Amino acid sequence: MDAIKLSPRLQAVAEFVPARARLVDIGSDHAYLPAHLLLNQHIEYAVAGEVAVGPLQNAQQMQAQFHFGSQLVTRLGDGFAVVQPEDQIDTAVIAGMGGQLINKILTAGISKRDAYTHLILQPNTDVHMVRDWLQNHHYQLVDETILFDDGHYYEILVAQPGEVQYSPAELMFGPFNLKRRTAPWQQYWQRESKRLKKLLAQMQKAGQVENSAYQAYESQLNLIEEVLN
Repeated sequence: MDAIKLSPRLQAVAEFVPARARLVDIGSDHAYLPAHLLLNQHIEYAVAGEVAVGPLQNAQQMQAQFHFGSQLVTRLGDGFAVVQPEDQIDTAVIAGMGGQLINKILTAGISKRDAYTHLILQPNTDVHMVRDWLQNHHYQLVDETILFDDGHYYEILVAQPGEVQYSPAELMFGPFNLKRRTAPWQQYWQRESKRLKKLLAQMQKAGQVENSAYQAYESQLNLIEEVLN
């Protein structure tokens, strides 16, 4: 029986993990995600990786509490350094970090090993940069979603090996999101539109219209308005 209740954000991540996966959860903290998946017999094996001792100890407590034995391994290390060849990992989760940090972790790890069949990524910021990294490193999106949880909007990207080239709109909004146009997606971009309008008005007042940042924000707003309307 599953004694671990995940947040809506982590539950959404869990639903993208393929059955019988051999998983690495980078930045696992309490190892909630792999523990939940193991308790539900959804995955075969998991490595919970952490870069700091405190969060690693949280994961080790989870391991001891539920007696996962050799099915859950906890390791201290930076990014994909926690993965060993004998783990035979096929699915990687990186959730709850900034997009630029996720890209850095991917660059350091994926370039050395291209056998991950699934990347499940949940960047808190700079989601477009993660989509761009994927298309430039022989991965393509096979699914994505956006949800609202505890006052924040979160995007989840699912990628598999493949070649693709995204348009500027697809990089910003997501190719699947553009087709589905779900309520949380529309609400998020409507909020972004209001934020940018307010920011541009403040910059106009300050006489910063010629500023390159102003022009970048204006271009972003124009694209949002074009897509929403």
